[in-house]
Amino acid sequence: MPFLELLPAERVRYGLVARDKAELLDRLALLLADGGDPAPTREALVARERLGSTGLGHGVAIPHGRSAAVTEARAAFVRLEPPIEFGAEDRAPVDLVAALIVPAHFTDQHLKLLAELAEMFSNAVVTAELRAAADAPALYEALKKGLRAER
Repeated sequence: MPFLELLPAERVRYGLVARDKAELLDRLALLLADGGDPAPTREALVARERLGSTGLGHGVAIPHGRSAAVTEARAAFVRLEPPIEFGAEDRAPVDLVAALIVPAHFTDQHLKLLAELAEMFSNAVVTAELRAAADAPALYEALKKGLRAER
C-alpha cells in the first residue's frame, strides 16, 4: 500500500505551529487518531523516538510507530512554521514531517512505506517544491507529485 493511499487531504497541514518535538508528537497523534483516542498513537510515536530520532536531516522527519491498538495504517503530513529542533544528526531544524502509524503486524509494509518516504525526501527538487507550496492544497499536490515521481 503506497503512502498516498494512507493520506487523505484532511491530514495534511500547512503552517502547523509546535513549540517542540513533544508538542509536535501530540499534534500528530491527534491527526492520526482520526477522531479516536490519540493516546495509543502518541505512545507508539514517543516509544519510537526513544530509540533514536526519526529526523532524517535536511529539515525532514518521519515520526512513525506500530501499535496493537491501531487497526489500520494512517499517515499525516505537516509543514511546520517555524521549524523546530528534532534531534536530527545534522542538527538542522525540521519543517517537513511525514507521520505514520500502523498496526503492530505491519512489519514489512511499515518498512516499505518508510523506504518510499526516505527516497522521496532524498530528492532536493521535491523537498524544495514542498517548501514552496503556498497552502495546504498546494502542499498536498506537491506531495502527490513527489511521491509519484519516485515510483
